[in-house]
Amino acid sequence: MTQAIFLSYASQDADAARRICDALRAAGLEVWFDQSELRGGDAWDASIRKQIKACALFVPIISANTNAREEGYFRLEWKLAVDRSHLMAETKAFLFPVILGDVLEPSALVPDVFRSRQWSQLNDDGSIKAFAERVAERFQPVAPATAVQAFFVPISAPASTPTVFVPPPSPSSDLLGRDDALGAAIARIQGGRAFAHGDRLRRHRQDAIRH
Repeated sequence: MTQAIFLSYASQDADAARRICDALRAAGLEVWFDQSELRGGDAWDASIRKQIKACALFVPIISANTNAREEGYFRLEWKLAVDRSHLMAETKAFLFPVILGDVLEPSALVPDVFRSRQWSQLNDDGSIKAFAERVAERFQPVAPATAVQAFFVPISAPASTPTVFVPPPSPSSDLLGRDDALGAAIARIQGGRAFAHGDRLRRHRQDAIRH
């Protein structure tokens, strides 16, 4: 499918269709606008069918002229567009009916599907320009960065736990501690020996006194 817009109109509305076409193209849109005065022929018919099958939007131009004609090639174009819309979801924007003049929607001779769509009243150049701008908004491309961001969610880094550094005991302090313990043990042993030696001396003195 292309991004082209197909304008469908009665030949009596060619001038108005041309102004709509110019406004759409000024908005940067591609428009398929047939200006042939001699419509007909197999090649021409095949080309129209191909364009309706491939277009992005179908814009039927409804007017007093289309109301006055119960037959016309534009009605075949409308039918082809409606048939294609039956293959689409209800939410897909494809049919964009517009009205010229004072034609009332309830009295318009159009397919019922057109009535379920929003119509645009185009009575002057200002309304035609506004319509072209609304249509152009539907063709705004999505920026690649937006699409990428939709798939990646920033993840916050977990809060870091403060690390407490405990220095290992130095070899010198460890040795000194062991030396202190060893010295205390030696002192206790020596103190015990000294006490035992003094006790023996006291017993010898007592024995000497008795004798």
